[in-house]
Order: sequence, then C-alpha cells, then structure tokens
Amino acid sequence: MPAPLHWKKSLWILWGANFSIMCGMNLILPFLPLYVGQLGVHEVGDVVRWTGWIVAAQFITSFLTQPLWGAIADRRGRKIMLLRAGFGMAVVTALMGIVTEPWQLLALRLLNGFFSGFISMAVSLQASVTPPEHSGKSLGTLQTGSIAGSLVGPLIGGLLAGMIGYSHIFFVTGGLMLCASLIVMIFVHEERKAPVQKKVRQRTEWRLFRPLLPVFAASLITQIGMMSIEPIVTVYAKTIYFGNHLELFAGLIVAITGIANLFGAPSLGRLGDRIGQRKLLIIALSMAALAFIPQAFATSITMLLIGRFLLGLFIGGMIPSLNVLVLKLAPTQIQGTAYGFNTSSLFLGNLIGPLLGSHVAAAYGFKSVFYITMGILLLCAMFVYLNRSLETWRQTNSV
Repeated sequence: MPAPLHWKKSLWILWGANFSIMCGMNLILPFLPLYVGQLGVHEVGDVVRWTGWIVAAQFITSFLTQPLWGAIADRRGRKIMLLRAGFGMAVVTALMGIVTEPWQLLALRLLNGFFSGFISMAVSLQASVTPPEHSGKSLGTLQTGSIAGSLVGPLIGGLLAGMIGYSHIFFVTGGLMLCASLIVMIFVHEERKAPVQKKVRQRTEWRLFRPLLPVFAASLITQIGMMSIEPIVTVYAKTIYFGNHLELFAGLIVAITGIANLFGAPSLGRLGDRIGQRKLLIIALSMAALAFIPQAFATSITMLLIGRFLLGLFIGGMIPSLNVLVLKLAPTQIQGTAYGFNTSSLFLGNLIGPLLGSHVAAAYGFKSVFYITMGILLLCAMFVYLNRSLETWRQTNSV
C-alpha cells in the first residue's frame, strides 16, 4: 500500500480504537460513587474518599509504568505494547463487575493502571508511520477520537446504568476494549526498523533524552494548569446559576470544553504543521490562559460556557503539539520510551492538578483557582518561548 494511504488507513483505525477505549473507560464515571455505595459503603464521607482513591489509583500505577512500557516498545514494537494494554485492560475491567468489596475494586483499578498505555502507544504508532509534514494534523485528528470517546462515554454509561445495572456496564466496557484491540491486531501493521545495537543504546540513550526534558516539563505544567479547575467548576456554577436545570448545565459545562476540543485539535494541528509546533504551543497556552478571564468574572451561566468553549478550542492545540515535539526531538530508537515519559508527565499532572485546585479553592475561594491556573499556563508559555531548542527539527532516524 502506498505510504500516504498507509498512514491514513492507520489513522482512522486507531481513531476508532481510541474512541472505543475512551468511551469504555468513561462509561463507569457517572455511577462510580453509586457503585461504591452498592459495595457496602454508606456514609457520604466514606463514599467520597473511596471514590477519590479508586479514581486516582489507575493514574498512580500508570504514571509509574508508562516509561517501562515505552522502553519495551522501542525493543519489541509499538503494536505489541498497544495490544498488551488493550487486552489487559479488557480483562481487568470486566473483573470489576464481579467485585463484592470496595478494596477489591481499588486493587483492580491499580492493576488496570499497570496495563494502561493504549492511547500513548496509539499516538507513538501513528507518529511512526505518518510523514513528518502531516504529523500535526495526524496526531491532532487522532486526539479527537479520545476526546469524542470521553464525551460520549459518560452519556451512554448514565443511560445504561438504569437499564442493565452497574456491574454489567463493566462487562460492556471490557467488550468495547476487546473489540478495539482485535481490530488493531487485524488491520494495523507496523513497519519495524532495524534495532540499534545494545552497546550503542546503552551509551547514548540517556543523552538523547536531554532535549526532551523541556517537553516533559511543559506537559506536566500544562496538565496541572488544565486539571486544577476540574474539581470546582460545577460547584462554581452553582454560585452563579439559580435555575431549575442545574444538573443539565453542570453536564454541559464539563462537555462543552471537549466539544470545542474536537474542532480545535485538528485545526490547530494543521496550523502547527505550517508555523511550527513551538510557536503554536506558545499561542495555545497564552490564549487558553486568557480564556479563564470570562470564567473568573462570570456573572451568568452563558458567560461561563463561553469561557469554557474558548478554553476547549485552545486546549486542542496543546497535547498534539507536545506529541509532535516528542516525534521531532526523539530519535526512532527511543520514541516509545519518550512517549512513555511524556504520558507519565501528563498522568502526574492529572494527580497534582485536582489536588492543587481543590485545596486552593477551599483556602482562598473559587476565583483564586482561575487566577492561579492562568498564571501557570502563562508561565508555561514563557518557558516554551525561552526554550528555543524546541524549534529545532532533529533527524529521528539516526543517533
């Protein structure tokens, strides 16, 4: 198959797989606290604490194991690591439907994090087959599959919970993950490069990671800034909206950022291919920071929704740009490891951001979180601006 058709075919297959994986992972979110209550936890405070740890558990083990899976991918191939993640998560998620105690669910979530990495391996695999001049567009489009799945998943999960019961949704989720993995196994092909000799790998590997450290730092800071607002945004909405449809607007406030992201990711990805990923990242970070101004000063739900939509548009340019920078700065033999470290940086931001936002809101009020988040994103934009090495196109096929 000609190269242009090969990478486009891979893109749309992986898009569907990412959609299925993220849709499945998010099916359980609407009813997870209720499922914890069904497992014998009845006090509201205990339910909240158990739910918090159960959600965080997967991020903890994912953060610790992503570089390991990335390193193995560099030696054994990205596709095999993608299938490891897909089949492993399918089995573990299905087992969550038969637990009888909350600690069992917590243990399985920890184990699920050990098997995670499907999305990062899909990004790494797609990056390896995409022509450089289309990398921004390709990875931006691929990201929309994950976003769409994360938007649709909670809606389907909420509907299914009332129809088939909580535990059965875990079986549905496992089935979605299994189907996605089988499709990738059959239809996606990876062209393996000749392995680098072991002695050369040992001598050069850590030196080759040095140019990537600013990318990992930018990923961490960006994710902290984006996630710091998530724990308080729906509670903040209650302070400016007093109508009869709070639940509807609370869901819309969360969803509208992802909806805007669907438009922003491919569009800004194409723009990044033209002007460079470093410049696009500076613009996206700066504009995302400014999008918090209408949110901080919102006096109506409409104003808050506008701010959230603008934020989603520019978030769409961040993660694809960072992934393209990893592609440009990492030689082929360490790209899997590099994407693993970058994903670990994002997971660490997922852990730190909500903790930071919730504690700041409790101590200083809701609006302070918006100001601090703006500051974090602007500092990240300045950090990227000062690291001019990120604009350098490095050859990825040689040491």
